[in-house]
Amino acid sequence: MFSQSRLGPIAVIGDIIVDHYVTGSVSRISPEAPVPVLVHGSDRLVPGGAANVAANIAAMGASVILVGLVGADARADDLCTALGAYPDIALDRLVADSARPTITKTRVMSGRQQIVRIDAEDTSAPDRELEARLVVAARAAVAASRVAVLSDYAKGVLGDTVIAAVMDEAAKHDVPVIVDPKRRTFESYRGARLVTPNRRELAEATGLPDETDEQAAQAAAAAGAQFGGDVLVTRAEKGMTLWRQDGPILHVAAEAREVFDVSGAGDTALAALATALAAGEPMEACVRMANAAAAIAVGKLGTAVVTRAEIAAALDRALPQVEPPGALVPLDRAREIVSGWQAAGARVVFTNGCFDLVHPGHVALLEAAAAEGDRLVVALNTDASTRRLKGPTRPLQDETARARVIGAMRCVDLVVLFEEDTPLETIRTLLPDVLVKGSDYKPEDVVGADVVLAHGGRLVLADLVAGRSTSSLVAKARQ
Repeated sequence: MFSQSRLGPIAVIGDIIVDHYVTGSVSRISPEAPVPVLVHGSDRLVPGGAANVAANIAAMGASVILVGLVGADARADDLCTALGAYPDIALDRLVADSARPTITKTRVMSGRQQIVRIDAEDTSAPDRELEARLVVAARAAVAASRVAVLSDYAKGVLGDTVIAAVMDEAAKHDVPVIVDPKRRTFESYRGARLVTPNRRELAEATGLPDETDEQAAQAAAAAGAQFGGDVLVTRAEKGMTLWRQDGPILHVAAEAREVFDVSGAGDTALAALATALAAGEPMEACVRMANAAAAIAVGKLGTAVVTRAEIAAALDRALPQVEPPGALVPLDRAREIVSGWQAAGARVVFTNGCFDLVHPGHVALLEAAAAEGDRLVVALNTDASTRRLKGPTRPLQDETARARVIGAMRCVDLVVLFEEDTPLETIRTLLPDVLVKGSDYKPEDVVGADVVLAHGGRLVLADLVAGRSTSSLVAKARQ
């Protein structure tokens, strides 16, 4: 559901952590003390905390400006090396402090079982000079970004002064802020668009239970009142609940997955939310993407990234399917199918034409249209409509044949026919999220564009392949 192009940048500001995994095998207990003896196998260093959020955002297709504190030590070098795998993460806003270590969480693992975790950290508040440098870096990152993320692990970076600076800069540039909180209450996050507590964090902030959907919504409303924004509660096996100041409540069920490790799943969900929001997705779709991303993350061992392709595949599997893909269906059935796709969070794209003799120009247009969303609906002029538009000698192929050819294309999910001279009534019935026409049109001349835009959708004018048209092919064949 993400755009196929690079997105961002997204500012990620918060506590940077190195996750160090020491793996091996245990087959005996030490004779020196009642502890297991691990036979060392390997070491692995991966970005954690805010750095994990940044890595996931980059894997999902967006550029990142990362802001946080690191030490002037080998672990900071290790972190930069690990993040070097993601060239779209800018590291020039990291602030180094020679007086503190780069925060490191060492997990000792026997197979998939964690034996012990060792934390090396200094969580004291930075001094005024360090705080001033963080404020400068955070303001610059927010000013240059489409979305800002605060990844708060309560390790000292996101003090009141830094948070206030982020909110002030975000307000100046109309940048939405998403917060993964660690404060006992959420008043300090005033100005954020969305705060994403888990169940424990929500209960601590409000003193309210969240066992049922109704309780979760009530607790989220209480949390939202603390900072004036929306609340997304991540509820583990109960899924997610989105509460909005001025919108309906959304409950999304958790996906059934085998859970190997919950480490970093919250970071992955946060990254998906930010990336989807940067892509211009409505909040409902952002939440569904975050839910899918978290489900994938818990199926991986340790702190791990989830890619855009993995999320797209998971969401695609969850969408109602049309059998066979590309089927020609009546308009009323098409409306049912499109509504089902949209209810599941899919972005539906619409384009139309006669498509009499399919040529590379048609293929390019349809592929460009499909890249704008998750499901592509193609509306074909009927034979009578085509004759009125093209003349008495057209179409060269009847509507059934044209529908069969278009529906057989891999990028096409559904085909409908329209009898009228224009697809306006079809567009009004289906209410697609994206309307695509060729770049030879002016926006004001695209039939149905006003309907789609008024419904919150987009108009895209796709580039055409020069010199390719059905009319030119017909003329050449008659020479």
